[in-house]
Amino acid sequence: MEPRLPRGMRDILPDQMMLRRYVIRTFEEIFEAYGFEPLQTPALELRETLMGKYGPEAEKLIYDARHREGKEELSLRYDLSVPLARVVAMYPNLPKPFKRYQIAPVWRAERPQKGRYREFYQCDADIVGTSSMAADAEIIALIDEALTRLGFRNFVILLNDRKLLTGLGRYSGVPEPLLGSLYRAIDKFDRLGLEGVREEMRRYGIPEEVIERMLELLRIEGENAGILEELTRRMQEAEIPEGLEGLQELRTLLRFLEEMGVAPERYRISFTMVRGLEYYTGPIFETVVTEPKIGSITGGGRYDGLVGLFAKQSVPMTGTSFGIERIIDVIQELGMAPPALPRTPIQVLVTVFDEPRMGASIALTRTFRQAGLHTMLYFEPRRLEAQLRYAHQKGIPFVAILGPDEEAQGMVTVRAMESGEQRTLPPEEAVRWIRNALGGERDGG
Repeated sequence: MEPRLPRGMRDILPDQMMLRRYVIRTFEEIFEAYGFEPLQTPALELRETLMGKYGPEAEKLIYDARHREGKEELSLRYDLSVPLARVVAMYPNLPKPFKRYQIAPVWRAERPQKGRYREFYQCDADIVGTSSMAADAEIIALIDEALTRLGFRNFVILLNDRKLLTGLGRYSGVPEPLLGSLYRAIDKFDRLGLEGVREEMRRYGIPEEVIERMLELLRIEGENAGILEELTRRMQEAEIPEGLEGLQELRTLLRFLEEMGVAPERYRISFTMVRGLEYYTGPIFETVVTEPKIGSITGGGRYDGLVGLFAKQSVPMTGTSFGIERIIDVIQELGMAPPALPRTPIQVLVTVFDEPRMGASIALTRTFRQAGLHTMLYFEPRRLEAQLRYAHQKGIPFVAILGPDEEAQGMVTVRAMESGEQRTLPPEEAVRWIRNALGGERDGG
């Protein structure tokens, strides 16, 4: 049988996992510094839990799963937000606000392309139980700090509000049943441009005079304050309360972002940014990088009504999802990985000289492990050159050589593979030398 993978799936080999683990640990550190707690939910959910939450286009991408003898209809999770809403509904006594993060795989039957896979990790941070725009601003501040820590410089966080989008639709005269089609058309603005959006609206059956009025709004440009002022004037003249409420939320959000110290060049109002999922109810945000062109790398917003689909009473929620796969692709393409990032978690390889000295090598391996070093025993008494070659191929930084002379003296010869420096030391001193050379790190990156 030919070994191969399904389309859109991939293996991630150990050297690639080191970068992935570095990115995930960076996120975990920042999330916990902001007071978020870890949560885990199952890969499989009841199909009824997922359906009716994302919109018809997204739900076509959900994978169904069923055991041949099982009676429950199950699906692989599409994202981490709907499972979170289910958790909040199932455990109503969770203290609020509840700040959680989750880093886990999700599955979507999308067309595979660069930066887009059918199985991929999402990295979510959400705040449950507060309607304050300070929570939305903190999510945006979190995005800014996380990406900056990873070395991103050329990115911008786009801001919009679903209430404002509804207001824009009503201002333009879009019939209520066609508002969803309007959002889908506007969401393609960056890809299709103004004329492309015009054609999309025509395709959805939106009347011509409504299209012209909508495109007039899409032509509004300028600084954040100027855009808000112009749209406020139009919404007041047309007496559209949803639009005015959305504008006020954005105005408050901008004030909190300034107070939280987020640099103004890091965020920009863009009312052509829609976010396709139907459950958003307030501010929405999406991060794009200007180099390379890979699409958005984070996306999120406020979704106050989602818990209400599982419980009698809804709970306000806001959050974001980091696209780990795309983030890692950008880091690799732009060479942003830390230069000292190891290729393997193994720090020391203990060689085996011959079969009679296997016990001594095992004992030395235990000594190094008990001292906190990530240590591997080679297992077989092959030529030393072969064992050194193995360490070089794996990127193991140190090799501990234990031959007859070292064993007789109670010593070990340690070789630093990169520099070639070699020292013969007692095991305890060898541990100290390796630790110092590793810079005090014991977690392999």
